[in-house]
Amino acid sequence: MKRRGVTVWFTGLSGAGKTTISKAVEQELRSQGYLVEVLDGDIVRQNLTKGLGFSKEDRDENIRRIGFVAHLLTRNGVIVLVSAISPYREIRREVKAKIGDFVEVFVNAPLEVCEKRDVKGLYKKARAGEIKHFTGIDDPYEIPTNPDVECHTDIETEAESVAKVWQKLQAFGYLD
Repeated sequence: MKRRGVTVWFTGLSGAGKTTISKAVEQELRSQGYLVEVLDGDIVRQNLTKGLGFSKEDRDENIRRIGFVAHLLTRNGVIVLVSAISPYREIRREVKAKIGDFVEVFVNAPLEVCEKRDVKGLYKKARAGEIKHFTGIDDPYEIPTNPDVECHTDIETEAESVAKVWQKLQAFGYLD
């Protein structure tokens, strides 16, 4: 039996928990025999979109390229987990329209919480002026107006966030 593919797009500020939740969802899906591919924004930038900067145009092109790969995989029955800041609503809408089978997950954590987590030290560098065009500091993040799932990682456990995503995938008919 061929399963339907879907792109699960995790969007939110750096440090919100996108990668953490997507990795946990990936593990659960793999343990149950689903075909899964992960497109993490940081890894994609090192490989597929190397050379793009952080202007609005470059960010949009980065998301378009990730969306293109996600679309190819989705139409071939793969569950694609995309973890990318993707700060602009319009490009998220464009990618969603192109892919079709798409679940938007807003990984919501307040800026202060993300700055405290700051695993990579990026907020500190952005606040010191060492990084320009940093989302949430000197570049905007446009909050999704109607995400399919919203995970509040400042008050939910990882397991609670994963369960929300899982339940939505079931409700939309992507999981058995």
